[in-house]
Amino acid sequence: MGVYDYVIKNGKGEDVAMSDYKGKVLLIVNTATGCGFTPQYEALEKMYEKYHDKGLEIIDIPCNQFAGQTPGTDEEIHQFCTLKYNTQFPQMKKSDVNGENELPLYTYLKGQQGFKGFGFGPKALAMSAMLKTIDKDYKNNPNIKWNFTKFAVDREGKVVARFEPTEDMKKVEEFVAGLL
Repeated sequence: MGVYDYVIKNGKGEDVAMSDYKGKVLLIVNTATGCGFTPQYEALEKMYEKYHDKGLEIIDIPCNQFAGQTPGTDEEIHQFCTLKYNTQFPQMKKSDVNGENELPLYTYLKGQQGFKGFGFGPKALAMSAMLKTIDKDYKNNPNIKWNFTKFAVDREGKVVARFEPTEDMKKVEEFVAGLL
């Protein structure tokens, strides 16, 4: 199976076939509305506006699995994102990205690009310290560690990169631009 074999649901509960995005560069992101990384919505929207006409699609999948930082209904989440960050990219149904009820798409993504670390700097150290209290073995499994983990998919449907939420958004943009 590949990324195009999956179907997810949009915020209205309608099926969205990933095959609809064939030939596009995708950035698939698990998001939250009440997280320290939530301001990344601004950088994501700027990237979407800059590169959408060149073939970029950002797939926003809200998730409430990390400290309950995505409360509310799909409609409330959508209103927050559009009013506060003017997001225009597709937003999907709030879903799990880890565990028994995780989206099969996320099982696939994690199998293609596992966890490689948070990098360096204060945010990376803080994330590592926090995760050690939650999962002592966090470094050795591919699970999504927190909100705003991003997967880049090239035009051929290959999952080519995983960016943890601590990654500088300028580096994410540079990588994505290189795929277009």
